[in-house]
Amino acid sequence: MENNTHPDIDYSNKAILAPMVRIGTLPMRLLALEYGADLVWSEELVDKRIIGSERRYNPATGAIEYWKGKSLTFSTTEAEKGKVILQLGTADADLALKAALTLKQDVAAVDVNCGCPKKFSVQGGMGAALLSNPDNLKRILTNLVQKAGMPVTCKIRLLDTIEKTKELVKMIVQTGVKALTVHCRRKEQRSTEKANWEALREIVDVVKSIADIPVIVNGDVFQYSDIQKAKEVTHADSVMIARGAQWNASAFRKEGLLPFQTVVKEYLKKAVQLDNLYQNTKYVILSMNTEDTKHTKSQLYSNIQQAKTMRALCELFNLADFYDETVAKQKAKLVDNDKQQITEDGKRNREESEVVTTEEATVKKLKADE
Repeated sequence: MENNTHPDIDYSNKAILAPMVRIGTLPMRLLALEYGADLVWSEELVDKRIIGSERRYNPATGAIEYWKGKSLTFSTTEAEKGKVILQLGTADADLALKAALTLKQDVAAVDVNCGCPKKFSVQGGMGAALLSNPDNLKRILTNLVQKAGMPVTCKIRLLDTIEKTKELVKMIVQTGVKALTVHCRRKEQRSTEKANWEALREIVDVVKSIADIPVIVNGDVFQYSDIQKAKEVTHADSVMIARGAQWNASAFRKEGLLPFQTVVKEYLKKAVQLDNLYQNTKYVILSMNTEDTKHTKSQLYSNIQQAKTMRALCELFNLADFYDETVAKQKAKLVDNDKQQITEDGKRNREESEVVTTEEATVKKLKADE
């Protein structure tokens, strides 16, 4: 694993895909980038899940994949190089560093999750639990900033009061992070409650008084037309889109949203091309356009729920031929790769044999000369 220092990232004036559990896998990240996202966060990956993963190249898809046993930890392609940020779930400074270094070769930066309120995250002392454990958060951030060799950022939620939030932010900024994302809700608030954009103004002022690093606003930014409004109200440098991108990844388009069918087809194509897990693909598609209650009661939604294979999903969107052609090409690439590997192994064995033979001949000659 290389241990060089990554270049800094410009986090200012950016539209960013938020980290979303099970949503922010590779096909969605690539689709968001195509539609105009500047940076993409991975889904939250827990440190222990990452540590020990083995890096592999997939010749069928062209992706770099990290596997732990039979489980895929993380995958990426050249298309998101320099733009994909690892969102790390952690409660331990040493484990955080080990995890970051494991994926360092293929991520542009690491972001510590201090905002997720979900049980699996909080019960392990991760996510929003770190908001009430600032000493541990400081250890984690400091260790990463000093030793990871790549940009480090942090994503938080609002605390009970603005003053408490400002105190936490002061500590975070002083660790040397390169940017701060603030989800403008408290940890007990859900998406049904309006994000408190106005509260971010004072936090931005605090950040700027300590270090000139970008502040990223998250919460109730649904599409491109919301971006400027959010920045004007909050004084944030950049915006992060979550549910809006989940419902329709074309939320990043300056020209406006594309129809649901168009976006799903583009997503499905990427999922097939990357051999994305069928279960994950289905989950993401079912999560799209769900702000529309008519959609979730539609026959199409029911058909998606009942689909049992990736091909069945493709059939629903007239992509069965695309699926068959893509899979055939992938299988052919694997066959070609296997043949090439056999050829290379044979060549290597011959070369090693020749070396041994040459060494033996040299030894015999030396003995004869004696």
